[in-house]
Amino acid sequence: MHNDIQIGPITIHMYGVMIAIGLVMALFVSEKRAEKRGLNDNDMIFHLFLGAIIGGALGTRILYYLVSIPEILKDPSILWNFSNGYVVYGGIIGGILVCMVCCKMKKVNFLTYFDLIMPQVALAQGFGRIGCFFAGCCYGRETTSRFSIEYWNSNLAPNGVKLIPTQLMSSAGDFVIFALLLLFARKNTTKGRVGALYLILYSIGRFIIEMFRDDYRGSVGALSTSQFISIGMFIIGLVLFFWKRKAVQVQENL
Repeated sequence: MHNDIQIGPITIHMYGVMIAIGLVMALFVSEKRAEKRGLNDNDMIFHLFLGAIIGGALGTRILYYLVSIPEILKDPSILWNFSNGYVVYGGIIGGILVCMVCCKMKKVNFLTYFDLIMPQVALAQGFGRIGCFFAGCCYGRETTSRFSIEYWNSNLAPNGVKLIPTQLMSSAGDFVIFALLLLFARKNTTKGRVGALYLILYSIGRFIIEMFRDDYRGSVGALSTSQFISIGMFIIGLVLFFWKRKAVQVQENL
């Protein structure tokens, strides 16, 4: 795999290209889905999109700092080395928080847009993980299986050994979550449940994929940092999913 493609004096970084494709596709699909739901305020969609990017970018970096405190104390230069060091869960949390604030300021229902946007978050993540595949980050454990990948010129992944293709596995899982959420959204009318289902499905998938990864991700006891966060996300997702259902049933029985 080659992350950097040289075309004359121009260097194209495939990781960045895949991130860009994911963001553009997420915005495009969000606008189309918003139109079908009568949410024709494109400015609102763009503001949420921009807020999610800003909040997500800050969140990924902040969480990376938090899980890397021992390394930072040994080597403070990590603080301003932006070539790597981003934690996806931080991006999810940061993006959601900023969007909540944005909805509050615009005086619109957050859960309506939460349901609208979260399937596309999974879509963007799917492309982002392909970028990880090119870059060599988020790599898997060594394996003797034929289902493997091998790097030869990566600055991040071990070279010359067969590795479990966790990036591609994550990407496939994200695309499946995107498809499932779209199907669920067609029949679901209860606000908050589509977004809640994202939290449930993503946390399950992330907890499992962490078992096969071999890059440094921090730890909380016997769990990786992401596995620990996954448990919290799963619980929040379950509570929101079933609480909204129960709330609707109570209203119907009144």
